[in-house]
Amino acid sequence: MTGSDGDPRVVELRTAVSRLRRELAAHPAEFTDRAIAEDELAALAAMVTRGVVEVPRLRRSLLLIAGAIGSVSALSRGVSEVRRAVELFGEPPRD
Repeated sequence: MTGSDGDPRVVELRTAVSRLRRELAAHPAEFTDRAIAEDELAALAAMVTRGVVEVPRLRRSLLLIAGAIGSVSALSRGVSEVRRAVELFGEPPRD
């Protein structure tokens, strides 16, 4: 677990999540897994608002978001920005 509002990784993640949430809200097309993406983005936004980032949860949310909206090309840049922000928290531990 990591945190702090002053942590540049948290700031970057907050910015990327906020941007993708706005892009998704403005996207006119409905698609099957839109609600999943919206829920996971809301969970990430809540996490960064608290300033406590749980890296395993962060990675799980990223996978769900990418799976839910990865095929919507208009949102691919936003998904990539969230992915890059998640990667700032490092590689997952190897078993």
